[in-house]
Amino acid sequence: MRRTALIASAALLTALLPLTAVGTASGAADPPPVPVDRFEGEVPFAGQPAEGIFTWGGDADDPPALQLTDRADAPEGAKVLTGTYDISGYGGFTHDFAATEPAHDWSAHRGIRFWWDGRNTTRKISFEIKDGGANGEASELWTTSFTDDFTGWKQIEIPFADFVYRTDYQPVGGIDHVLGLTQMWGYALTLPVGLQGQFAMDDVELYGRADQSLRASVTTDAAVYPVREGGTAAVEVSVATTGAAPIDEPVTVAYESAGGTATPGRDYTPVHGEITFPAGTLSGTSRVIKVPTLRDKSAEAAETIPLKLTVTGAKAPAETPQVVVDAHGLPYLDPKLPVKKRVADLLSRMSLAEKAGQMTQAERGAVGNGGDVAAYDLGSLLSGGGSTPTPNTPAAWAKMIDGFQLRAQATRFQIPLIYGVDAVHGHNNLAGATVMPHNIGIGATRDPALAERTGAVTAAEVRATGIPWDFAPCLCVSRDERWGRSYESFGEDPALVESMETIVQGLQGARSGKDLKRGDKVLATAKHYVGDGGTGYGTSTTGSYTLDQGVTKVTRQELEAVHLAPFKTAVDRGVGTVMPSYSSLDIVGDGLGPVKMHARADMINGVLKGRMGFDGFVISDWNAIDQLPGDYASHVRTSVNAGVDMMMVPYSYKDFRTALVAEVTAGRVSERRIDDAVSRILTQKFELGLFEKPYADTGGASRIGSAAHRAVARQAAAESQVLLKNADGVLPLKKSQKVYVAGSNADDLGNQTGGWTLTWQGSSGPITKGTTILQGMRDAGGDVTYSKDASAPTTGYDVGVVVVGETPYAEGVGDVGNGNDLELTAADKAAVDKVCAAMKCAVLIVSGRPQLVGDRLGAIDALVASWLPGTEGAGVADVLYGKRPFTGQLPVTWPRSEAQLPVNVGDTAYDPQFPYGWGLTTLGRAPAGGLPALKALGAAAAAAERAHRGTAGRALVTKARLLVQQKAGQHITAALAKPFADADHLLLTGRYGAAVQKLTEAYRAA
Repeated sequence: MRRTALIASAALLTALLPLTAVGTASGAADPPPVPVDRFEGEVPFAGQPAEGIFTWGGDADDPPALQLTDRADAPEGAKVLTGTYDISGYGGFTHDFAATEPAHDWSAHRGIRFWWDGRNTTRKISFEIKDGGANGEASELWTTSFTDDFTGWKQIEIPFADFVYRTDYQPVGGIDHVLGLTQMWGYALTLPVGLQGQFAMDDVELYGRADQSLRASVTTDAAVYPVREGGTAAVEVSVATTGAAPIDEPVTVAYESAGGTATPGRDYTPVHGEITFPAGTLSGTSRVIKVPTLRDKSAEAAETIPLKLTVTGAKAPAETPQVVVDAHGLPYLDPKLPVKKRVADLLSRMSLAEKAGQMTQAERGAVGNGGDVAAYDLGSLLSGGGSTPTPNTPAAWAKMIDGFQLRAQATRFQIPLIYGVDAVHGHNNLAGATVMPHNIGIGATRDPALAERTGAVTAAEVRATGIPWDFAPCLCVSRDERWGRSYESFGEDPALVESMETIVQGLQGARSGKDLKRGDKVLATAKHYVGDGGTGYGTSTTGSYTLDQGVTKVTRQELEAVHLAPFKTAVDRGVGTVMPSYSSLDIVGDGLGPVKMHARADMINGVLKGRMGFDGFVISDWNAIDQLPGDYASHVRTSVNAGVDMMMVPYSYKDFRTALVAEVTAGRVSERRIDDAVSRILTQKFELGLFEKPYADTGGASRIGSAAHRAVARQAAAESQVLLKNADGVLPLKKSQKVYVAGSNADDLGNQTGGWTLTWQGSSGPITKGTTILQGMRDAGGDVTYSKDASAPTTGYDVGVVVVGETPYAEGVGDVGNGNDLELTAADKAAVDKVCAAMKCAVLIVSGRPQLVGDRLGAIDALVASWLPGTEGAGVADVLYGKRPFTGQLPVTWPRSEAQLPVNVGDTAYDPQFPYGWGLTTLGRAPAGGLPALKALGAAAAAAERAHRGTAGRALVTKARLLVQQKAGQHITAALAKPFADADHLLLTGRYGAAVQKLTEAYRAA
């Protein structure tokens, strides 16, 4: 339905408005208002491509309920738009104009206004408009907000000049970053989160006459202009207009250097004057104001020179630009001095507020254009999952981070930011980056050298976008595959996790930290300290989570052997930062009960920093201190005193910094503790070379997503494939075979990359650049026919490949019991049943954890655990067609039923579907000879162990393992499974002779 009568008579519309609104908002010379929504039924509840009003939200409960309601007090007409809402994530509603009709031109008007029935909630309500693009869902979003701090009807007027470009999300990655107003597609409101409420709205309309001061603006090319002492700063001043039209009237800019910490005449030559942009000046025209600084002989901290701009005829810049005379001559600035001395010198000069700022980390989306970086002396920023610049390109990342670093140059000591990101399987927030298999797949490779190479590729791509810090690797030892984070673990055996910690060297380089200055290395983070993989089912107190952020109850011996061991290895490898877990630790017999890890001084100060000798810094998890008991001051005091050095407080950074200063001032947190934390943080910043090179080194940007990097990911995907069953040698496939491919995950890049891909939770579909498993099979030269749901005829094929499994999730959202289980979907089961009944079949399970397939195992000829292979589905095709052999081994136990969980290597009762370490190979045949061959292998393995010949020892154990698997076939009993799994643990701990003895025991049980 298309509205045809938009413009009513001026007299009628004016009569509908209160006299105050007419007098103050319109004025005699203003054009009549233009209705957008009267809510009388002229616009239906509908979505694109038709015109309509529709709701949206983060999950099924978040979209508000809307209706048109008769109200006697309606400001205009008989009906108003009413709604109810109870939003836990995000939600709101939109009015989109019809995509099949031309966009609307709003450029002749001052702004947009509407009536709102206030409930005095004191909450902000976001209002955004849609500019340019193809339609309302492919436009550029510009946003502002109003506060519901009143009761009853009130007309909200928003000049178009108040709207700012939305930086946290753009549906098409942004267009031109200019609010043109000539091609408008509608508006949207985002309702308050965490509040159960009602609203009413009426009469959305355009009002007033556009004037130049609202559509023309003066900007500067930067907010901060660092300059060496004695140099001259050049401040570029530009005039711009919405729609890029020339200005109608002159614009003048009077400028004057005034205020700041620099002294005029001593530190700089004062400047003042006026710039005029005549009528007819083209949008984008620039002039330059030069500010000379003066040289003296004293060493000094940085000093600021604000350049006050007074604008006539256009909107002034949002903030006053500042020239900054760089700090100079101070010892901490000397790169020739030892880092320890540089840290001590800088620390001695800092105020308590500056130190507290260094301990504070904010989300990039919370600091807007970055002015708070200097205002609060922030030490760090981060991008949470899905928090990306627009457009999401390497260049935009580098530009964004450089902009934030520029802000830090306006602080007294110009301490650079350290920017962090969750690059947990490649630079997974960046579109087009190389996405590796998730850690569970890396664990399946049993290839420490390859793990290091994946880390090196990740580091190179992350650092090339200006980011020096990665919140990875996760060193959790996953003990229950119902956990939604289980794919973040390398496996259930601490020995396996430790063996994969070569990835730390891939990320950081040398253990000494000497490589951190390189343009292809980043600071790594060992997380989540400690025990997050051992939380008990049903212990979580976070929302509807079942395991994540729950309680890990262990004996002291279990804690040391299972969960702490990987962190000791990480410390020995020189890892730069450690992140505590959200979870609680309950050590049997210590009398403390469950205590949140962010509050466990005994584990952070005592074990990590004390006994292990960790000399990096500890960074909290996202808002984790809010889960501690007590008030906010207690949260801050407890976590800092426990040993947390930097607090990830994404949107509450101001509160944290204020509270920390107050706690120190009151004596509840010691200055010595603050100095320790800040020293640790500054040390890593110096080691990274950020003081000398704070800005992005984009020299490696051309290699992001390159063929060489994707080759590493492809190899990792291939080596991660675990062949669990292969009756009659169905795999590898032959290119001459006609192959029928089916299943939900055969041709879905988002599903095979999993969570933490572009967004926190990930999503299905073609979300980034890569190759699906189906495309990989086609590219390999296979004769392939694809039918996702197996609805196409199944006759005439030699073999079927059914690719099934999970859709993406992350953290506790993926916990079993939180809307998830370990069963295949009904559609996937149907596809497996149909294809495997019609032909020989191989089933690939693309998932973050084992799936329960025992009831179908008899009908399946070949079964492959594909895990979450990342963007390079060609790696999966490589092993399917024999270009590479299957060599992967299970990094976790594959259960027979959910009731068995948790089940892990070393358990007394151990009867899984497939044991830990299981993995058939197409590399070569198992040796012949039975028990005599095993005896000989055992003797040789023991000799290799005594001689510390690891390569030889591992090869001998592998031969013994293959011999056992050949004899066992699919008849895996508890008597076989337990020693088989134990053997793999012994292999990883270097006890080769004992491993073969266990395999001999398994052989006898087969």
